[in-house]
Amino acid sequence: MTEAPRPPAVRRFLNAGLLPRVAVIAAGVPCLYLITLRGGLFFLLLIDLIVVLGLRELLQLLRAKGYQPFSVLAYFCSLALTWYAWRQGVAVPVILTGSLLAIMVRELFRREMAQSLAHIAVTVFGILYLGWLASHLVLLRELPAALGQDEQMGARLVFLLAALVWATDTGAYLCGVAIGRRPLASRISPKKTVEGAVGGLVAAGVAGWLCTRELVPFVTPLAGTVLGVVAGIAAQLGDLVESLIKRDVGIKDTAPLLPGHGGILDRFDSLLFTAPVVYYYFRLFIF
Repeated sequence: MTEAPRPPAVRRFLNAGLLPRVAVIAAGVPCLYLITLRGGLFFLLLIDLIVVLGLRELLQLLRAKGYQPFSVLAYFCSLALTWYAWRQGVAVPVILTGSLLAIMVRELFRREMAQSLAHIAVTVFGILYLGWLASHLVLLRELPAALGQDEQMGARLVFLLAALVWATDTGAYLCGVAIGRRPLASRISPKKTVEGAVGGLVAAGVAGWLCTRELVPFVTPLAGTVLGVVAGIAAQLGDLVESLIKRDVGIKDTAPLLPGHGGILDRFDSLLFTAPVVYYYFRLFIF
């Protein structure tokens, strides 16, 4: 059977939702830039908004799958982790231990005992996935100030993280739409291709080389390139994990919140995976 001819490149980009993506980026990036530059409580509240909206979507997915997570405890514990990251006044083990104990005790009062273990597990997963991973954005923004260095350097680190994730997503999207043919993980996300994944890694490596020179000049170009590639791998794994969750539930987008992007989880899944990578790189090897 003869393979149907592919539509022109322009048509493929339009069908892939290019215009809504550009519109959201044009409106959202300046706001995110200004808030990140301001830092402090404003940046914390931005991350908390992402956590709340993302956790809301995740809890809806879990309920659609038949689980009954404890929403109040999930929100409270997730936000407690981000506030710890900002104030650094309470140890993370205390929050995580208290969260786990509270969730298990709360399960004792549920009338229906079926799937008790599953309800506990998915609630803990939601806290760690949204609250714990997102708290690394705050930790990264506050890292230089916590070590007695220039507070604005924290904004540069967040800009670097955002640039690496954006380069990965953009490179994967453009290469995937333009030349993508071989599926990357068809059982998880049929539209993702090997060509797109390679394009994302190349774009992330180039972004790491360029952006470290401008934002963190004390990092060598080679180290910046390596960081970019590692961040690109983390970003694409984060995207695949979120796709796996949606595939398990049986939906395409977590929410119709952002045109061309889906919900908060659809937009920030890569960032959640990449933030810890960049944070621990600078925390362990640079500062």
